[in-house]
Amino acid sequence: MPVLDLQAQTSTGEPARELQSAPTASSSTLPGKPERKPTMPGLTGIRTLLALTILLFHFTPAGLRWDAHPSISLYPIIDIGYVFVSFFFLISGFILAYNYAGRTSPMSAVDFWMARFSRLYPVYVLTLIISIPMLINEFHVRSRGEFWAGAILTPLLVQGCFPHLATFWNTVTWTLSCEVMLYLAFPWLLRLRWPSSTAKLFAMLLGFWLVGLIPHAIYTLTDPDHLGHMADRYSNGFWLDTLKYTPLAYVCTFLAGLTLGHLHASARISERTRVFIGLCGFGAAWLVCYHFTQHLPYILIHGGLLTPIFACVILGLSGPSWLARIFSIKPLVAVGASTYCLYLLHFNVFVLLHTHNVPERLHVERFDPWISYVFVVVFAVSVRKWVEHPMQKLIGEWWKGRRQRIDNRV
Repeated sequence: MPVLDLQAQTSTGEPARELQSAPTASSSTLPGKPERKPTMPGLTGIRTLLALTILLFHFTPAGLRWDAHPSISLYPIIDIGYVFVSFFFLISGFILAYNYAGRTSPMSAVDFWMARFSRLYPVYVLTLIISIPMLINEFHVRSRGEFWAGAILTPLLVQGCFPHLATFWNTVTWTLSCEVMLYLAFPWLLRLRWPSSTAKLFAMLLGFWLVGLIPHAIYTLTDPDHLGHMADRYSNGFWLDTLKYTPLAYVCTFLAGLTLGHLHASARISERTRVFIGLCGFGAAWLVCYHFTQHLPYILIHGGLLTPIFACVILGLSGPSWLARIFSIKPLVAVGASTYCLYLLHFNVFVLLHTHNVPERLHVERFDPWISYVFVVVFAVSVRKWVEHPMQKLIGEWWKGRRQRIDNRV
């Protein structure tokens, strides 16, 4: 992962993409959508905290570092912010299974892809336009072949398939490239015969987790990039970047999320059990962040080592309980609905603010970086309201009309 890049995604992320807790009103206008299911505001709220941690991971203020407040520091959590992108991939699979599994009528793959396109691509194009200064910089630092390859592949959302181009133009959008590949496969994954037994689903969840760790464990043991030391977040190499940025590296995490969604439906967990599972997840996350991450291989943590912990947190917040209500407060849920925009925009917008010395020009530099954080969040919420949602509705209505005309001709 390049310096300052979250890997990320992450997230991830988001993350994430299909990370909403229920289909939106605009998406429900598309034909073949599933019936509306109860929302999960606890998961929406925690997405806010995950996205903000990713922001702080990329641009950590000195006041939050370990040596500033060693007894109460948040830095151990911020320092592994890259791992929350895989959390977003896990949530993505979970929500897709929650929303689409068990439907009485088959899902149209084309309708599903159009629903994802209507939500994801307009904001993605906006981020590329805002990031034109970064594209100009890419022109000066890349070879001509790499530049034109990146300039073509990035708008097509396939840059994540090429490790050396994954962070081209907008550093963090490689995660969306990975998510798109998983979305393309989802309609066929949904048609598989998933077991209904809780025990079998639990075994599948563990199986996907362990299989997903195999390439990362092999990398740790063999050092194929010949780094000569244990890889860390600042290390680079072809095989390391392949494990960090390419879609295949996240297939098992996504499949684990789908399995978790089916497990959630099969197990019918009681409120008390759900709270217990959630508290175990949060407790294990705290223990790992503050006491073990410095002793565990970076690439294993990056590759999904904490997936069981994240799964416990997701199950703990996926139904009504006092624990879920803590993460369901209105400010968290309001920002949580905008985490896709926040994730895509935060990196380059923050860089542009400081490249052009905006805080200094406005004479608010004494409040920085906090005022920059606030601006990025408010900007993301605004983009969600004025770009993402209207464009999603507009494209959805266009597609609905087109499908009706096609059906009428048939």
